[in-house]
Amino acid sequence: MPIPLGRMTAYVIIGVILISSLAGIPATANFLQKYMNKILGPVLIIVGFLLLNILKLNFLDFSISSEKQNKLAEMGIFGSFALGAIFALSFCPISAALFFGSLIPLALNNNFGIVFPFIYGIGTGLPVIVFAIGVTLGVHSIAHWFNKVTKLEIYMRKITGAIFILIGIYFLWFHIIVTLV
Repeated sequence: MPIPLGRMTAYVIIGVILISSLAGIPATANFLQKYMNKILGPVLIIVGFLLLNILKLNFLDFSISSEKQNKLAEMGIFGSFALGAIFALSFCPISAALFFGSLIPLALNNNFGIVFPFIYGIGTGLPVIVFAIGVTLGVHSIAHWFNKVTKLEIYMRKITGAIFILIGIYFLWFHIIVTLV
């Protein structure tokens, strides 16, 4: 359980720092209020393309050695918590695009946006909890569920990508194209 809490805490800390610092700068806040809807359309389309694997980004791979992972694992709850936080900081291109490209701009544009990283952290931690329960129930059980989740994830990623592209087109149309006409 500490690994998902570490992930959630890392997302909350990053989100709170970004949201409070960006929203606290008057020039940034004014810019975002004026142009957020115009920026959001193209950002959602790009994130949709990433989710559909039409567009691919390669980030530097962040990892810690297996020796350090073992040391952290031996530290018990605190080590597990630290592993979760480190895991959260090693963004894959999709989660980085979702977090920085969609979640942070949406959070900046919402009065209760500071809650978004918390909810995102919970959402990313739930699969870890499910698999941890699967491990306690047995390896055969987890293999069965892993196969089902893997199949579901492929479809959910495609559906989410398509929805992001459609919403991005909507924002693009109504906040950029219509205003030009």
